[in-house]
Amino acid sequence: MGFDELRAALARHLRPDEATDIDGLHIARADRAGPPSPSMSGTVLAVLAQGTKRLMVGDRALEYRPGSYLVASVDLPVTGSFVDVTPEHPALGLALVLEPRAIADLLLHAGARDLPHPRAGALPGIAVAGMTAELLDALTRLVHLLDHPRDREVLAPLVKREILWRLITGEQGDAVRQLGLADSSLSHVSRAVRWIQDHYAEPFRVEELARLTGMSPSAFYRHFQTVTALSPIQFQKQIRLQRARLLLATRAHDVTAVAHRVGYDSPSQFSREYRRQYGVPPSHDAARLHPAAASAP
Repeated sequence: MGFDELRAALARHLRPDEATDIDGLHIARADRAGPPSPSMSGTVLAVLAQGTKRLMVGDRALEYRPGSYLVASVDLPVTGSFVDVTPEHPALGLALVLEPRAIADLLLHAGARDLPHPRAGALPGIAVAGMTAELLDALTRLVHLLDHPRDREVLAPLVKREILWRLITGEQGDAVRQLGLADSSLSHVSRAVRWIQDHYAEPFRVEELARLTGMSPSAFYRHFQTVTALSPIQFQKQIRLQRARLLLATRAHDVTAVAHRVGYDSPSQFSREYRRQYGVPPSHDAARLHPAAASAP
């Protein structure tokens, strides 16, 4: 079974909202490359049946295409763009949400003796691995279940469980397994990531976050950078600037208020960092994001 069959199955079930009738499964198409755009990764398995996508995660560059897959085991700020994509040759792929509870249940059922010996220490929160025939087969069967509503309710959970098994026993299995372990380094870092996402406008000290995760400050800083490719302060800055960009789409004339809303005391510092991140000052980007507001009297 090759990517042609998966590509045809995906094309049949495209929807504007990218959702499907299988919980956690999303299908998307991109007709043009466009400039790199920021987003949050989510905790997902991402596969392209056609096209190529490049991601920047901190200072790390990743690329995946048919023949590989991407696993994000932490919800991280990323900047992504498609390569060599046209309406005649669009990118076409899927994302399957990875649920820690389902992974934990599978680990409990499997037992330690049935799994590879885990690597010690923290692992990158996003990585790319080579596709296997077994994983591709399971993914294709999952998408085919969209054609069979009667079978879907019973078989989709079983096929999703098979996909998780292929992941946790595969090339990136250590990272996926850590997602289901409450006391793993990745889970500790994820706790800090969620705190920053929930309190991105607030100042913090690294020592406070380390205490939240139960690590020493030096171990926490090292593990955080390994998982996210960013320091905790850099991570907070990425989240602030992404939130600011969303706000500017509806508040094109209120750049100073947006800067304060996301935690900047200095509008000039906000403008400098925003321009460094997105290539244009926030006021110019706001006009591009919301041209009607920018042209209003």
